[in-house]
Amino acid sequence: MADLERRLAALEEAGERPAPRPGEGDFWALEGLKEQLAELGAADGGVLFTGTVRLPTGEQYAWQHGALTKGLLDADWAESAEVFAALGHPVRLRLLREILGGRRTAAELAELDGVGTTGQIYHHLRQLTGAGWLHAAGRGRHEVPPGRVVPLLVALSTARH
Repeated sequence: MADLERRLAALEEAGERPAPRPGEGDFWALEGLKEQLAELGAADGGVLFTGTVRLPTGEQYAWQHGALTKGLLDADWAESAEVFAALGHPVRLRLLREILGGRRTAAELAELDGVGTTGQIYHHLRQLTGAGWLHAAGRGRHEVPPGRVVPLLVALSTARH
């Protein structure tokens, strides 16, 4: 039993790699970003996030976004409050996860334990739709817009580290 527990712990640790350290060769994206920033003359730097994802439903998404530091620091951060607030409820996060997993209608979501009544589910779906995390795909179906799949996973990743 102890051997199985050690193996399980090793597998779980393998799923979450620690952040690489400079000089370890894992900074290829960062080095590419630095080159791009140097070409742009962006002395203040910038950020880049990117990903390629295959969902349990088989859908695949590839996406990247970069922004200059100056533009981010100069922006009105309050304009992002609604987008972040929509993610600030455990039921909404669960609904997003379930929708990414293939449950797309309110009826399918209502079958889940702990997500509330149909009225409460619709309330959460409206909040997520209003903030751009969801859109109606027709016939009562909801989906995460393709341009939001990787950012959602990036946001979740940043909350874990």
